[in-house]
Amino acid sequence: MTFINENYLKLKAGYLFPEIGRRVREFAAAHPDKAIIRMGIGDVTQPLAPTILKAFHEGVDEMGKAESFKGYGPEQGYDFLREAIAKNDYQARGVDITADDIFVSDGSKCDTGNIQEIFGHQNRIAICDPVYPVYADTTVMSGKTGVCQSNGYFDGIIYMPCTEANGFTPELPTVRPDLIFLCFPNNPTGTVASREVLKKWVDYATRNRCIILYDAAYEAFITDPEIPHSIYEIEGAKKVAIEFRSFSKTAGFTGTRCAFTVIPGELMAHDNEGNAHPVKPLWMRRHTTKFNGVSYPVQRAAAAIYTPEGSKEVKAVIAYYLENAKIMRESLKDAGYTVFGGVNAPYVWVKTRNGMSSWAFFDKLLNEANVVGTPGSGFGPSGEGYFRFSAFAERSNVLKAMERIKNLKFS
Repeated sequence: MTFINENYLKLKAGYLFPEIGRRVREFAAAHPDKAIIRMGIGDVTQPLAPTILKAFHEGVDEMGKAESFKGYGPEQGYDFLREAIAKNDYQARGVDITADDIFVSDGSKCDTGNIQEIFGHQNRIAICDPVYPVYADTTVMSGKTGVCQSNGYFDGIIYMPCTEANGFTPELPTVRPDLIFLCFPNNPTGTVASREVLKKWVDYATRNRCIILYDAAYEAFITDPEIPHSIYEIEGAKKVAIEFRSFSKTAGFTGTRCAFTVIPGELMAHDNEGNAHPVKPLWMRRHTTKFNGVSYPVQRAAAAIYTPEGSKEVKAVIAYYLENAKIMRESLKDAGYTVFGGVNAPYVWVKTRNGMSSWAFFDKLLNEANVVGTPGSGFGPSGEGYFRFSAFAERSNVLKAMERIKNLKFS
């Protein structure tokens, strides 16, 4: 008899976004005449920038010539990309991160989900609520939790509610965790963290010997010069934090797949005897054992983001999405909604009308306005009564969607 990993049975029947997809497919099949506008899943709509596309093509062309063909590449990533990341994303901001600290991967979703493999089973995990579902689901899959309670919380996870009352910014845990997931700019609320907020977390992790798992996938959307792009801009963070970055939203790589994780050499964790061990070699071991690296053409394309032309083009696309967020934020406010986020972030977080549940609001928007968003409750119990809109749609669809939502009738 072969046994399953029963931790998977603790999870809800479906991951949030496939469930949204299922409902939309059923509606579309039943109403083929309806033009559905999708503003739910955070998938981009603008094509790869010209400079990136040119580098992508050049990488493919190199693969077609014997003298420039590339076979297996370095699992950690090619030096040309890792050095460009270190120079432009970190050293340019006064942060001493080197290429050796960077691990190129095919997505930060994978990395945030897989990172727990290198940490002990006995660790307690703290996550925000609401939050990107991967953090909680992979914690459950790894066997670190009990069952899901009636309030939607899993035994064994330390939840940090993010509500309107605390500005959707989590308070420091009263129960000490070992690993703390933080995401800024936040998915789903669009909240950003000030330097003071991040310093508070770094100081807490230092005092309590915790490690912060910092998801900065949306840092490129920060336009306020006072808001840090990296947790490593905070003194002491290199000793207590791992950072995850992605090119998916930054440069339209959702279908191209490229991201990276940063683990400084100073970061330590401990064995059962209390002996300190550097974390970076553990991730290197895991990375090189289970991953063969991102393809050469994709890494060539990613490196082009850091050229003067590529950087200019990518910033223009980001500005396009931020303008979408501004339109959405202002339109929804004008329509009488209470709105959060959408500044320094591509997500707009909205209170549902008339106390509707998140999924009831989803169904009303889909059925009456033919607009798709994401129910807040899918991100955790504290997301109930809220709804997330993504700014990654075409401008014309954003304008149409806002007009449709404005015309919705509520009893």
